[in-house]
Amino acid sequence: MVTDSYFPTRDGVVTAVATLRKALEDRGHTVFVIAPDPGEGFREVGVTYFPAKRFKKYPEYFIPLFRSNKIEVIRNLDVDVIHIYGITFMALKALIASRTLGVPSVATYLTNVADTMQYYSPIPLPTGLQGRLAWIYMRNFLKRPHCVIALTKATLDEFRENRVRTKRTEVVPIGIDADRFRLGLDGSAIRKRHGLEGKRVAIHVGRVSYEKNTETVVRAAKRLPGDVVVMIVGRGPALDEMRELAEREGAGRVLFTGFVPDDELPLYYSASDAVVSASRFETQGLTIAEAMACGLPAACADGRAFPDIVEEGVNGYLFGDSPEECAEAIVKCLDSKGGMSAAARATAETYAMESVGRRLESVYESLCDSLKQRT
Repeated sequence: MVTDSYFPTRDGVVTAVATLRKALEDRGHTVFVIAPDPGEGFREVGVTYFPAKRFKKYPEYFIPLFRSNKIEVIRNLDVDVIHIYGITFMALKALIASRTLGVPSVATYLTNVADTMQYYSPIPLPTGLQGRLAWIYMRNFLKRPHCVIALTKATLDEFRENRVRTKRTEVVPIGIDADRFRLGLDGSAIRKRHGLEGKRVAIHVGRVSYEKNTETVVRAAKRLPGDVVVMIVGRGPALDEMRELAEREGAGRVLFTGFVPDDELPLYYSASDAVVSASRFETQGLTIAEAMACGLPAACADGRAFPDIVEEGVNGYLFGDSPEECAEAIVKCLDSKGGMSAAARATAETYAMESVGRRLESVYESLCDSLKQRT
């Protein structure tokens, strides 16, 4: 697995790599991870690192701008498949190694960079031009791996709309640990820690960044009943701005927890009554699946991946662009939690790691078989 981001960075790419690595190792496979070097004190034993420098616009990310012995490293590992996570520097190194060594490559499409260019592009350009350039790059990148994995069917629609051609495309979501995220966990200690006793809680989990549209959730808070608190779990470049917005508009109904350790995250979901996301950036919405595994109905923006996971009135509600619509969907979920909890759990079980591991294994095997037939 060659990835553009890895620990200590926290994002969907890192979660995908860690989750799917475990799923494959549980099935008896050997998995190597190659990642940008975050520097001494952050390296993980068993991971191969390529030299990198911190990204100024988003210091939690590390950019491997430097030359590396990628072909030698991957040749010495004697791998059967190169699985790429991301589309930038590490991904390009992986494609070069794949072509040089004749090893099949798989790329999981996790991030639509066209949505992030206006916030993080190192070159100031008009937003429309940035988006067009991003899709030109992505079309050229995505046609090169032997297989591109989309996380939801909505991504396939997006590929068609943007004239993306691939050698092969499969839909395989990121898995969740359905044993760790489950019904019946006791979140009372989390409620006590944050003074949430007697409150109804809508939880938002993920990077607090501009492309995630956390602003709509914060603005929705003051439109909620007085007994409802919006708990925002995570950190990111927009955190300070969202805190300031909450002070102006949240009427004391927004709680920012900052970063939460992985072992406590299931308890945070279990301390909540519904999960919310106003993001139209998600290619899957992993945290929504995790929350559903804990029995939470989901209030989600009606865009991109979420209509594939949220079934209106069954396991949650979709909403439009306004804070008012967001607040209305949250209230519907809170009022319907008891009747939706089982359906939310049933949806999440379709994302269980074991099932996803089998599907990914099948893709790998077919690629390896095809390569053998050609040679």
